Amino acid sequence: MAHHASAKKRIRQSEKRREQNKGQVSKLRTLTKKLLEKKEAISNKKEVESTISAIDKSANKKLIHKNKASRLKSRIARHVNKVNTAK
Repeated sequence: MAHHASAKKRIRQSEKRREQNKGQVSKLRTLTKKLLEKKEAISNKKEVESTISAIDKSANKKLIHKNKASRLKSRIARHVNKVNTAK
């Protein structure tokens, strides 16, 4: 257990940030999962753009690694192209 006031404050800050980050990562996972589960053609371009934007923002904030962001964006692009061309 922390004894100094500054250490106690650091613990409080870390816990708060951890909870916020957990929520952001969870939201990101939900967005990508919803997009990748779609089987019919994706006509809503805004949905794809907002998901990719969220991935970029998370990578910039270092919530996820930049390579993971790149991999997710690539996976989404492949899925959208596959679903939109297959009829």
